[in-house]
Amino acid sequence: MSEPVDPSVDDGGLKRGVKTRHMLMIAMGSSIGTGLFLGSAESINYAGPAVLLGFVIVGAIVYLLMRMLGEMAVAHPVSGSFAAYARDFIGPRAGFIVGWNWWFTTIVVGMIELTAMGTFLDFWFPEIPHWLTALVTLAIVVLINAARVSVFAEAEYWLSLIKVVALSLMIILGIVLVLGLGPEPAVGTENLFIHGGFFPNGATGVLFSLVAVTFTFGGIMSIGTAAGEAENPSTTIPRAVNSVIWRILLFYLGGMSVILLLAPWDEQGDSASPFVRVLTAVGVDGAAHVLNLVILVAVASVCNTMTYSGSRMLRDLARNGQAPEFFGATTKKGLPLRALLFDAALMGTVVILNYFFEGKVFAILLAIIVGSELITWASISFAHLRFRANGGRSSFMAPFYPYANWLCAGFYVLVLVLMAFLPDYRVGLGALIAWVVGLSIIGATRKQSA
Repeated sequence: MSEPVDPSVDDGGLKRGVKTRHMLMIAMGSSIGTGLFLGSAESINYAGPAVLLGFVIVGAIVYLLMRMLGEMAVAHPVSGSFAAYARDFIGPRAGFIVGWNWWFTTIVVGMIELTAMGTFLDFWFPEIPHWLTALVTLAIVVLINAARVSVFAEAEYWLSLIKVVALSLMIILGIVLVLGLGPEPAVGTENLFIHGGFFPNGATGVLFSLVAVTFTFGGIMSIGTAAGEAENPSTTIPRAVNSVIWRILLFYLGGMSVILLLAPWDEQGDSASPFVRVLTAVGVDGAAHVLNLVILVAVASVCNTMTYSGSRMLRDLARNGQAPEFFGATTKKGLPLRALLFDAALMGTVVILNYFFEGKVFAILLAIIVGSELITWASISFAHLRFRANGGRSSFMAPFYPYANWLCAGFYVLVLVLMAFLPDYRVGLGALIAWVVGLSIIGATRKQSA
């Protein structure tokens, strides 16, 4: 097992320029993106108002996972994050699979966000092709990431702050409308119980919603890769991780509750954000326009974070002999520029996809990403088991060890089984199997670093 990292030392060329306030806001903002603003429509269609239970279940799993990740990150604050922990505590081959899988996740999520940008712009400019909005967004994100890490962190701080404040105000507005505290009559709570009741599709609907809800929570884990550039990881990481529970309660449960209270669940489509659609339906058009603008900021923010996280993971793989050495270099500014530009080029293929398959790309990418997220989550659970078994300790202990680890493992199996029953996700399950088999073969036939 590797020795704890001295937090005052740069992580092999990276600069510790991510301040506490940056880390906290990135942690807040990473949970607010396309998964919540657009992907939530699918989970509502599966379960109706009972989707709130799905968010509670997945939220509990995510909180336990974040505590496990936080414990290891305080002891080992490196940019490789869960790939480094899989490599150190499970084995080099596991680190190879987990690292490349997270890198793949950041690329696909980035492609999803670039695609979603066009969908949200359709609210105002339906004539603008999606490939063009994807191209412009990618160019802006690359420019931000090509500056110093402090520039990325500051940009992400303000982008995250905008969407956190806006979503909080939207929830407050929803409460005002539900209770009738303004000039309009109270909406009340009847939308939770009409149109088939609270469980319109029964317990099965809640189970199936878990698959879509899992995607909604995926971005939260990206905070782990910022540990290698955090100024005071022993204090910053626990504060960021502990904020997860409040984010889940406020943004996920609060935001979803407002949607379900203000309009019937069965009037939700999947061509626009449920948040914008609901505000328009209840006659708050001005707020709908403002919120759509904020959603565009949110999409750019998540794409920004994924670009950052993916380049750091590729660099970590290169430094550990699990990717071409070419990608391990950093500039004088402490930037893994080669990895960044390579990742951006791959994300840019979504521009071509949107040119030829506009309107069809989002659903396919969404199905693929759920399975790859589960690999990351599983690696955290099992790496933490081995971390503790080998005597690992930090000042930020995860609760309920080892029962929480095995509970999370059971959840992963459940989601994989559910994916097999959902036609829209079978392609994702097939891609997951092929991806893991391919990585395993490559990992077994190449020389692993010690």
